[in-house]
Amino acid sequence: MPSQIQPIDTPQRFAARFNVSRETIERLQIYEALLNHWQKGVNLVAAKTLEDVWHRHFADSAQLLAHAPDAATWLDLGSGAGFPGLVIAICVANREDSHVHIVESNARKCAFCQEVVRETGCSVEIHQARIESLSRADNVIGAEIVTARALAPLEYLYKLASPFFGPGTTGLFLKGRRVSQELERAAKNWDCEVQLHPSLTDARARIVEVSALRRKGCAD
Repeated sequence: MPSQIQPIDTPQRFAARFNVSRETIERLQIYEALLNHWQKGVNLVAAKTLEDVWHRHFADSAQLLAHAPDAATWLDLGSGAGFPGLVIAICVANREDSHVHIVESNARKCAFCQEVVRETGCSVEIHQARIESLSRADNVIGAEIVTARALAPLEYLYKLASPFFGPGTTGLFLKGRRVSQELERAAKNWDCEVQLHPSLTDARARIVEVSALRRKGCAD
């Protein structure tokens, strides 16, 4: 880990960095225990990251909240084992106006997420579906914030996310060291407003904040 990044690798450091309650930490500890238990039978995350779950997964996910502190409705695409969607849901669980949708096509990963929701009591609607099919539904999910982590290059991610973007929707996408190249390629076919934010967990990574997303050549 680069020296300029301060590790957020324990429940205590997580609580101090994100100013969350003891109840939130307890829910995340339940999540951690379930992750370790289910990983034995289902490949949820890279095995080597389990020893650093608070930094690599929990803190990496929770950092998005600082960029949309008042958002009530979140939509997480390709959630896998629930990152960042379930972590966000746990962190805002005490807010009555908050609701999180997560989309994941893998049945076993959805079953895991359902177990986390049941054990932690957070408010999450889990959609077991391919993103493309859900975007063609009669009632497309509306959300203030659309998130994704390690899902696809930005050019394809924009295509997946765009049906869920309304006039006030913002995308928060966690990207790695190739973000500049991805932005350049995506700009050939997509118009949007982009801001890059440093990551709290990886000096080489960025949070890509996207608004006003639309394909080039499409009318408003």
